[in-house]
Amino acid sequence: MEIIRRGAEAIIYRGEWRGRKVVIKKRVSKKYRIKEIDEIIREQRTKREAMLMMAARVAGVGVPIIYDLRIKEKEIVMQYLDGERIKDVIDKRGDDWKKRVCREIGKAIANMHKNNIIHGDITTSNMVWMNNKLYFIDFGLGMKSGEDEDRGVDLHLLMEAFKAAHEDGRLFKWVIESYKENFDGATNVIKKVEEIAKRGRYMRRVS
Repeated sequence: MEIIRRGAEAIIYRGEWRGRKVVIKKRVSKKYRIKEIDEIIREQRTKREAMLMMAARVAGVGVPIIYDLRIKEKEIVMQYLDGERIKDVIDKRGDDWKKRVCREIGKAIANMHKNNIIHGDITTSNMVWMNNKLYFIDFGLGMKSGEDEDRGVDLHLLMEAFKAAHEDGRLFKWVIESYKENFDGATNVIKKVEEIAKRGRYMRRVS
């Protein structure tokens, strides 16, 4: 197997499973934790991530297919998405494509949020465009929640990611337009986004 990425929580491998190209995500142990507790935490988080992905798929969100869930090994074997990261391509495309993709992003987040799915790390690095379809990856920091605060944190993270990594100021606006159209509770969530942004500005002033 080939290592694609080595993160703080997991190592991502590319390999094969029953003749299919796959990605294997393996949660790594933490030496500072008691071994028995570490085993339980990694098993729980592996299971939680897989359950969130399956719930997102049921909600109509594009996610990799899970082929095998190896709880004891702390591994998820999933579809390899042979596409383009949104982060790498969105600044290079025309306005029509940008707007279409941003509206797809907004719709997908709305579908997650109205089904109480919090992604936890919504950035354009964790979105892939393949075969004319948008996919979300890496639900490792995700959770189930119906709280507008958690939904707001999800959207605020994406807003900050757009500001930091992309030049076009219209991108997040297009996402929000679609989010409002696809989620009845959007108004309250957007208020939370504004509150979170104000908190951040306050903390920067006093620090």
